[in-house]
Amino acid sequence: MSKPKLYLFVGYPGAGKTTVARIVHEVTGATHLWADKIRRERLGPPNYTHEENMQLYSHLNEMTAELLRAGNSVIFDTNFKYRKDRDHLRQIAADHNADTVVIWLVTPKDEARHRATEPHHQDDNRIHGEMSTEDFERLSSDTEWPDEGEQAIQINGVGVTPEIVKQLLGL
Repeated sequence: MSKPKLYLFVGYPGAGKTTVARIVHEVTGATHLWADKIRRERLGPPNYTHEENMQLYSHLNEMTAELLRAGNSVIFDTNFKYRKDRDHLRQIAADHNADTVVIWLVTPKDEARHRATEPHHQDDNRIHGEMSTEDFERLSSDTEWPDEGEQAIQINGVGVTPEIVKQLLGL
């Protein structure tokens, strides 16, 4: 039996993280923990305060640990923009004998900004609505991109397909 995997994401808002997470779910059957959706379900309309974020991510980290402990692979669908957060989740995975896969969405910034800030009436990935350009710039300004040691799989979120994801994941 293969070890469970923990899939983590890095990328601008609007880069395609949730789209790729859904594809990873389809091709692997891993449990999809979508932070934006769980935030809405547990906390209502988001405020993005430090306290709200701590409550949400504490809950998601516990869910991740429980799922990995049970032998399930997990797709943790949020932007792990800081290395320390990715390292923390890597440790949770290691504690439960799971491998970690970092998926880096290398979508061009202009495309990601457009997706994140412009209305997309058919797009159910933006359950909190569009963000302001100021929020996009604030959220994307201090991202710590993966280095070689993280062995991140780079995926361009423009034109991504299940076939591309399967190939890049070696499935």
